[in-house]
Amino acid sequence: MGADRARVVVVGAGIAGVACGAELARAGVPVRIYERARVAGGRMASKRFDGRPADLGAAYFTVSDPDFARVVRGWEAAGLAREWTDTFVAYSADGRREAPGPVRWAAPRGLRSLVEHLAADLPVAVDRLVLGVEPGPHVDGERCAAVALALPGPQAALLLDPALAAATAAVAAQRWSSTLSGVLRFPARSWPAFRGAFVNDHPLLRLVCDDGDRRGDGAPVLVAHTTPGFAAGHLAQPTGAAPAVEQAVRDLLALPERAAHVHVHRWTYAMPAAPAGDATYHLDADGIGLAGDAFGAPRVQTAWRSGRDLGRDLAARLRP
Repeated sequence: MGADRARVVVVGAGIAGVACGAELARAGVPVRIYERARVAGGRMASKRFDGRPADLGAAYFTVSDPDFARVVRGWEAAGLAREWTDTFVAYSADGRREAPGPVRWAAPRGLRSLVEHLAADLPVAVDRLVLGVEPGPHVDGERCAAVALALPGPQAALLLDPALAAATAAVAAQRWSSTLSGVLRFPARSWPAFRGAFVNDHPLLRLVCDDGDRRGDGAPVLVAHTTPGFAAGHLAQPTGAAPAVEQAVRDLLALPERAAHVHVHRWTYAMPAAPAGDATYHLDADGIGLAGDAFGAPRVQTAWRSGRDLGRDLAARLRP
């Protein structure tokens, strides 16, 4: 029982939760990560189609933080990440133009592989649904030293006992938008050369990526992300949106052939709509922490740094 009470429970094995858990483990603080899905990764999700991964969640990541850059160099050295492109295209009512920007990084085995790499030596329990976080703190009735909720605020809110007022207020301040991700597999590549495309002022599309170019294998696969407005009307039945997503992509790129297969994935809480204050994480006197990309720009780097910073703060308080 003493060991359980000393343990920190992290809920969510996306990159924020894994970064938090890694920092605690590095400091010698007992930690356990609970993930309700069958695999780690969170919104850095990948799904295999005929043995090939396609990224369903985050489309890429960028690097500006020196500490995150060191993590990325480790992924690169392991063959898990590569520089992809610094130029997308942008479609609008005025046509198509180049849209230069920061270097975007991709993962040949899917972005989920990066989270799994960070979690390799951590105690992650998948298929573990947490039902409630109560004062003490307790997770599903078991006492622990602290709890880190590394998941979107609306999901965290479902777990929190109302008596945990500070954390409840913090998650209530978060605002999130939805999206659908469509994986379109074609018989052959028949689109004009591009790597990723921002789609502006479109009723359905927000972003389209050439997954074969992103992965580096040249596969005839596109991944489209929809606007929040379109997604909101299809959250109950996302598969029903497949024909509209396919048609919008074909119209945008003037594709002559239909896709051989379309898979649509629902992200009810895809992206924070605005930063939740100036802090990079939340940790209160009740021992409840919150981490993720809601604490800053909606980026992979933001989520990693949030989890890392929360883990450091918890470790400083609880280090043996």
